[in-house]
Amino acid sequence: MQPSNRCRASSFGSILSWCLRTTRKLFRIPDSRLKYCVLVLLFVLAIVAVNSKSILKNDTAIIESKSNPVSSDASHFIIEKELHRVSEENQQLRKMVEDLKSSVKPKYPDVKFLPEQDRKRILVTGGAGFVGSHLVDKLMAAGHEVSVVDNFFTGRKRNVEHWIGHENFELLHHDVVKPLFIEVDEIYHLACPASPPHYMHNPIKTIKTSSIGTLNMLGLAKRVGAKLLLASTSEVYGDPEVHPQTEEYWGNVNPIGPRACYDEGKRVAETMCYAYKSQDNVEVRVARIFNTFGPRMHMADGRVVSNFILQALKGEDMTIYGEGKQTRSFQYVSDLVNGLVLLMESEVSSPVNLGNPKELTIAEFATLIKKMTGSSSHIVNRDAATDDPQKRKPDITKAKKLLGWEPVVPLGVGLNNTIVYFKAELAQKSENKRNQFLPKDDNL
Repeated sequence: MQPSNRCRASSFGSILSWCLRTTRKLFRIPDSRLKYCVLVLLFVLAIVAVNSKSILKNDTAIIESKSNPVSSDASHFIIEKELHRVSEENQQLRKMVEDLKSSVKPKYPDVKFLPEQDRKRILVTGGAGFVGSHLVDKLMAAGHEVSVVDNFFTGRKRNVEHWIGHENFELLHHDVVKPLFIEVDEIYHLACPASPPHYMHNPIKTIKTSSIGTLNMLGLAKRVGAKLLLASTSEVYGDPEVHPQTEEYWGNVNPIGPRACYDEGKRVAETMCYAYKSQDNVEVRVARIFNTFGPRMHMADGRVVSNFILQALKGEDMTIYGEGKQTRSFQYVSDLVNGLVLLMESEVSSPVNLGNPKELTIAEFATLIKKMTGSSSHIVNRDAATDDPQKRKPDITKAKKLLGWEPVVPLGVGLNNTIVYFKAELAQKSENKRNQFLPKDDNL
């Protein structure tokens, strides 16, 4: 190759490299799609080269037609034909560009910019789960740096994949029963399966997660001077003899029943928090979370909301365990997330109930779901579950007074959002459609 040719090749390579870097940065193209983009770019350059050659040929024909009036009509015909061909090729090129745009993942949800002194480094354990992923959305949108730790037993990457690649986000595949060394300012400790089928599947693992996992996170908080919020549960009250349940109630729990791995696990986790607080001055917050529902609930969650909605949408019998007179209180997930953030930011170190005090019987709830879905399902009764609480209603006086928090999303609005999400889940399962619930989809 002559020196001049080598220079031209080097220049072309530099230009091509610059185009690729700019395109990847502009459209946020992942490395997995880069080869596709290279092929498209080369194809575009080839079309441009062909069109340039055609235009040059047409220019020559025009010049010749001016010097030869006899061939003027033929030249006009050639030019019109070439213009038509070029127009068709341009339409094909536009279509390829649109296909490329649609294949590239959309930009991240809106994120507020925070100056360095206001931006926190926050760890969310169980952050790819149902509640955790919604909490991650709120913290990311606020402009903080968020690290998610999850072993993906019940969590799913799809719940947080809209943040993957963002400079403020980090996803770690890690089990909290093993120590973690990371520098953070706050820890939201949500890691633990929360539905009966999941935590009963491996009760020893559930106990380890609540005890050893919490011990590891408290040790991390002590080492780096971080504040820790424990996502505890209303299950610490067991089958309560006090109604509604206040934070001062000690509970009525069967320590050897099938639910004990979760109930007692959370009770010992709370004990650990206050031991670290009194002995090592670790800042702790404890949220006792009552029944919560919303988009991103696991399809095999096994709790009453997901069970009823799925059975109703699929036309199956809606199963009530027992007579259906037992009561529950349901809060929408965005209300819970707001409560968790307010509790973390507060100076309240004692346990706080976070739930909706509006109480429904299971039978009333099943009837409501059936009506909202327009289902033809039958409501049937089965034998009652062991140690199933008969009453569950939070007293949220403390949250109202000290946090200024109470649930604001009406039950019907939250259920409608959840039903829409589960419909999309079923469509995805049967038709291979993508179902991703993004922050902007929750117009509350």
